[in-house]
Amino acid sequence: MKFMKLGSRPDTFYTSEAVRSVSSEVSSDLIIQVKGSRYLLHKFPLLSKCLRLQRLCSEYAESSQHQIIQLHDFPSGVEAFELCAKFCYGITITLSAHNIVAARCAAEYLQMTEDVEKGNLIYKLEVFFNSCILHGWRDSIATLQSTKAFPLWSEDLGITGRCIDAIASKVLTHPSKVSLSHSYSRRGRDDMSCNGAESLRHGKPGNKGWWAEDIAELGIDLFWRTMIGIKSGGRIPFNLIGDALKIYAAKWLPNISKNGYSKQAASTSDSDSDCGNDLTSKHRLILETIVSLVPAEKGATSSSFLLKLLKAANILNASSSSKMELAKRVGLQLEEATVGDLLIPSVPHEAKGTRYDVDIVMTILEQFKLQGQSPPTSPPRSKLGNFQRRRSRSAENIDFEFQESRRSSSASHGSKLKVAKLVDVYLQEVGRDVNLPLAKFIAIAEALPEFARLDHDDLYRAIDIYLKAHPDLNKSERKRLCRILDCKKLSMEACMHAAQNELLPLRVVVQVLFFEQARAAMAGGKVTDLPSNIRALLASHDIDPTRPPPPLSASSIIPADDQWSVSGLKSPKSKMSTLRMKLEEDDDLDDNGIGRSSRLKALCLLPTRPKRMLSKLWSNNRSSTTASEKN
Repeated sequence: MKFMKLGSRPDTFYTSEAVRSVSSEVSSDLIIQVKGSRYLLHKFPLLSKCLRLQRLCSEYAESSQHQIIQLHDFPSGVEAFELCAKFCYGITITLSAHNIVAARCAAEYLQMTEDVEKGNLIYKLEVFFNSCILHGWRDSIATLQSTKAFPLWSEDLGITGRCIDAIASKVLTHPSKVSLSHSYSRRGRDDMSCNGAESLRHGKPGNKGWWAEDIAELGIDLFWRTMIGIKSGGRIPFNLIGDALKIYAAKWLPNISKNGYSKQAASTSDSDSDCGNDLTSKHRLILETIVSLVPAEKGATSSSFLLKLLKAANILNASSSSKMELAKRVGLQLEEATVGDLLIPSVPHEAKGTRYDVDIVMTILEQFKLQGQSPPTSPPRSKLGNFQRRRSRSAENIDFEFQESRRSSSASHGSKLKVAKLVDVYLQEVGRDVNLPLAKFIAIAEALPEFARLDHDDLYRAIDIYLKAHPDLNKSERKRLCRILDCKKLSMEACMHAAQNELLPLRVVVQVLFFEQARAAMAGGKVTDLPSNIRALLASHDIDPTRPPPPLSASSIIPADDQWSVSGLKSPKSKMSTLRMKLEEDDDLDDNGIGRSSRLKALCLLPTRPKRMLSKLWSNNRSSTTASEKN
């Protein structure tokens, strides 16, 4: 920290009966009242350097031995006034980044200019400020922080603007060229006399974001202005800007606990509601300012950080524009997020509301979909045709750009796969909420295109969790929920679980059995080792389980009621629409409305593993049916 000493006389100020005086052989003739303090001083040394005191003394006639002057609107404190008074007496004073702003404002108020006396205090302060303070990193920040006490005077004198410009220029400079001080993370003795005496231990910042911790010490207004100055330079990488915002948010915003409430905010609101409201307003201002500073470029900040800001925005009741801006930024890089990041607590005062804010997640998904572009299918054709014997640089550039576009589009496709996995696991978490409406659950599940899900196991788990948490769903609602499930994309384990899941509609169980049958047929599966009771049932219906399954084609001997199975197998890549349309037509059937013959034929077409599972279910069904008939 740099400092400057002015004057050579020893300090002779003393306090007597709440009055500050100076030891002198000459009797005092001037009383100055500043901020409730009284000073007993002399006219000659003060009036010779302070133009304002000259004018005030000329306006008031001397009514007694001591002339009294009251400085009601003095901008600085009594320390700054005493510093100016000591300078007038020639007493040694020490100036540094911590008191130069107060001294500069006081000297400006007292009009200690060059017009009154050459080499006056204002001139010396400006020389020290421009040649020493602004050249030091730590000094510039400390001086800028001290301007908070005198915002209007600091602005009028240009102190705030010059400090911000100096800090921004040093951030834009290579760290090895920043001299005379070091960051808060490397605190140590950093004293230097402006005359050359030096006791500095250089601690050069080693990384590119060395300045972020120091900038985080500033108040939100000064931080915003400083960051604007840094960003306007256009030479700082956007990720470093994002890191600086993250450090500032970690320092000034309350911690967001797992249930979404800030411990600081909770304790404050319990003790003093007014103080709690003020603190919330302060945090809201900080949050909205940070959001306004987030770079627009993708990857400037992590998705985790942006979603933490979004959680805080919900708790602090930030403006809708700030929430929407955060949602847009998260949507650009949603594939980097985790499920824990997406669990954004809802506003706590909502009655019968959902535990988590699924609406903002839906907004994020909509923003994510907006950036999906379809990949190009072929490179642009050259207009030169056969006349082009030699590839030019422009043609090579076209091919290069085409390859790059293909890479970017494939990366976009990969991000969709990651987001689909993320959404399915997210639905498993929010599906446990008894207040989550069915329409919102389905809307989130259908927010992504069908190709984004390579399998539907996670989606099936989410549906199963939702059905268990909402046992009051009627039959139509269950069918509506299960329409988002593609049974073709279920694994063997998921199919085994779905076949025994009593919460699923019968039509879904039929779809599971059908597509397991299709998989077995395409894989050339064969049914063996059927239980004796199943063999007897098959024999009674003229079905030989030892015979390989016939080819599933349009000429297959499947009853007309089951022709939807044939159409589904004609093209294994076909969608579920045909099957779903047929099942919609059969919605009037009850749970036992499927013919036994069709069921048995489906059984005999299954391979060993699903056959064992279904034979067990069939045995249980027969036993329960027999018991009911006996009763």
